[in-house]
Amino acid sequence: MYLGVDLGTSGIKVIITDPKGQIVDSQSADLVVSRPQALWSEQNPTDWWLAFCEVMDELSSRQYLSQVKAIGLSGQMHGATLLDKDAQVIRPAILWNDGRSAAECAELEHAVPNSREITGNIMMPGFTAPKLLWLKHHEADNFARIDKVLLPKDYLRFLLTGEFAADMSDAAGTLWLNTQKREWDEQLLAACGLNLTHMPTLFEGNQITGNLQSDLASRWGLPEVPVVAGAGDNAAGAIGVGLVEPGQGMISLGTSGVYFVVTDRFSQQAELAVHSFCHALPNRWHLMSVMLSAASCLDWFAKHIVEEDIGELLEQLENNPVNQKTAPYFLPYLSGERTPHNDPLAQGTFIGLTHDTSKLDMLHAVLEGVCFAFADGVDALHKSGTKAIEITVIGGGAQSAYWRQLMADVLQTKITFRKGGEVGPALGAARLAQLAMEPNLSTEQVCPQPEAVQTHTPNTETQAIFEQRLAVYRQGYSQLRTLFNKEIL
Repeated sequence: MYLGVDLGTSGIKVIITDPKGQIVDSQSADLVVSRPQALWSEQNPTDWWLAFCEVMDELSSRQYLSQVKAIGLSGQMHGATLLDKDAQVIRPAILWNDGRSAAECAELEHAVPNSREITGNIMMPGFTAPKLLWLKHHEADNFARIDKVLLPKDYLRFLLTGEFAADMSDAAGTLWLNTQKREWDEQLLAACGLNLTHMPTLFEGNQITGNLQSDLASRWGLPEVPVVAGAGDNAAGAIGVGLVEPGQGMISLGTSGVYFVVTDRFSQQAELAVHSFCHALPNRWHLMSVMLSAASCLDWFAKHIVEEDIGELLEQLENNPVNQKTAPYFLPYLSGERTPHNDPLAQGTFIGLTHDTSKLDMLHAVLEGVCFAFADGVDALHKSGTKAIEITVIGGGAQSAYWRQLMADVLQTKITFRKGGEVGPALGAARLAQLAMEPNLSTEQVCPQPEAVQTHTPNTETQAIFEQRLAVYRQGYSQLRTLFNKEIL
């Protein structure tokens, strides 16, 4: 059996799979995000570890941990987790949806003019490199203490194994990686005041990085099993639903939103804020469009606006469809936006509210607005010449059949929801662990596409409605962007 860990933003999930890749047990724990200032988004790495230990302690009271052969890790990308020479956390981790370092992005691109060619990406505040330059400028004492810079899941790895290691897919999201050569770039590190000694050792996602320390093995009733490199959450999610060949694609409706397409070569469309990263397997890359707020918009609306349960809200909407022609519009930029706008100052907005607007009208607008933001990202990625042959939808938001159908209608493309899609990253991490331990098995054997639960075909009768509404949505951003708060930087 294999253990897969997914350190997300809103929670941590751990699953156990049997030799056939079926999930036999799982456990999760919630996490919270701190936003002490405008544009800031942070978490305490100690909270990640405490939540992980809570989950593992619960699993250890059951029957499967003693049979686990290896552990695979996945997690939220880009987070700057800083350790001093005593391996102590220096400050809260700065997360992927933190927008404070826009000025440092411009500074880095000026310092390394060919950074886009090296990394395949435009510098954005969400990436790790500008965060470190911001720290150098604004928290010089903390910056001077830095001995190691780790990504979130790799902090867990260090506590599990005592080793400093990272995988290629997650490392690509730092913007210190030469994405084509799959190695750290010393010029980009130097531009942030760092060097190779600050970096973890690089591994492919299916390689072993160390072994579980004996005290933890004893605590949880495991052998001192290997810990495998794993992947960033999106690449791990792709592995979890069998996306390993060029042309396979997915839409991830998680806290953030991602359109992901596998390639067998390095390419980039940085000018449109499309991400170009290494995939979790050797000789594979992927392109992504990324929106910063997807299912988190639904969570925000349910918890903070109407204060109702998400599941009950969605059930109400499914049983009482709204008039799609007259519903209001929603710009889902609650944390700024990446693809295609690269605008950390973008803000969420409702447009077109009237006395007749109901709670369900607004709920539909939130779901539709996320779909429209996906349409922007899909168009940007396709301009690179890469396009998915087939699309699988995963993530917590993908549990809603209403939202899945709305996505198919807006994008005018067929999408498939598969078993295990809600735990895609954790399942991908477990699969990478299995690949490391069973090299006699092919990637296709270990990473098949899970059984389809439902396939959604676009409704041609609504095509004209959504095309018209998408055009209005796009005008909304272009006309309102000058009104977004420019003082918060």
